[in-house]
Amino acid sequence: MLKKITQFLRMLRECFIMSIHNIRGSRMRSFLTILGILIGVAAVIALITTVSGFSGSLSSSFASMGAGTLTVSVTGSELKEGLSSADLDVLTTMDCIRGVTPTVSLRARVSRGHAYKSNVSLSGRNTFYFRENEELVSRGRAITPVDESNMSYVCLITTGMMETFFFGVDPLGETLYISGIPFQVVGILSDNTATSLTSLMSGSADILIPYTTAMRLNNVNVVTAFTVYLADGYDSETGTIPIEEELDRMFSFEEDCFTITNMSGVEDTMESMLSMVSALLAGIASIALVVGGIGIMNMMLTTVTERTVEIGLKKALGALPWQIQTQFLMESFMLSMIGGILGILIGLILSYTLCTMMDTSFVISMGAIALGAGFSAAVGIIFGWAPARKASKLNPIDALRSM
Repeated sequence: MLKKITQFLRMLRECFIMSIHNIRGSRMRSFLTILGILIGVAAVIALITTVSGFSGSLSSSFASMGAGTLTVSVTGSELKEGLSSADLDVLTTMDCIRGVTPTVSLRARVSRGHAYKSNVSLSGRNTFYFRENEELVSRGRAITPVDESNMSYVCLITTGMMETFFFGVDPLGETLYISGIPFQVVGILSDNTATSLTSLMSGSADILIPYTTAMRLNNVNVVTAFTVYLADGYDSETGTIPIEEELDRMFSFEEDCFTITNMSGVEDTMESMLSMVSALLAGIASIALVVGGIGIMNMMLTTVTERTVEIGLKKALGALPWQIQTQFLMESFMLSMIGGILGILIGLILSYTLCTMMDTSFVISMGAIALGAGFSAAVGIIFGWAPARKASKLNPIDALRSM
């Protein structure tokens, strides 16, 4: 038994050496065959690794922005269209809630002197919103509780609005007309306003005003969208239940009056979509592997034809069909694996470059590497099987006649 194993290993070693010799003997043909596998594997590795890195960065962003927050959208009922300021105060007193930031969005015509701009986006916010996002105000002050209670006509503007209406003039303390109503500019928003969670969910605005003032401009007395900041010790799971119970009570336990969204749900949906995109891109890239496999089959069939005499001599000297088949399978497998290994290296380099350009995290995906190597091995065996079988079935007498 040991002798047979030794003979088999010696035969595999000889097949390996002959395969290397044959591959080196036809360098250009081997290079073109390897190139097909290389491109396919590199594409699969680069796409999967890049999408994985992008997904990881996106998940981190969602987690950092949405940690301890819930977004509530109110559809209302026939008896109650939304939540009043008093309802929001009730929610704020709950043990699981640290604070609430309502969002009242509208669009209006803004003017100053001869300059004007239509369809400008405005958003009503409260004091807690600025308390949680202190970096939003680059100059001036934020909205105060007095502004809320008095429905003051004060506003904070972006740098874009400042350049449009106050070019060369300090806007703080100046007057800006919104829908014909004079508003005093009390603050300038920083350029990273859109990175906050509430801005992400509701869209960034050019001008921020007290939410009570926005309700007056909209001619409404209720809020239909707000963000809940959970107290310490509560997460989206434990915090959602008591909030749902309180909202159910406010809406007299009518169904479908509100929707509570947490960032984990959005993150799960995004990851699912990215996984589908990754699978689709990997499937498209795998087509190159199939093309490379066809190239291997074509090369090996040509090799069988060219080496008919060699096969005939080996059979005449006592080589068995399975030994001939093993030799050609070994050669096909090596061509494919050389292309696979080079493809993995180039794919990782390409993925690192793409992740650097997109400013996302680069994480080596062992699953992608295993997939690339597995595909390469499978392509070499599957597409090398037919030529190897053809070689093993050659009649030695017919093969020697071609000399």
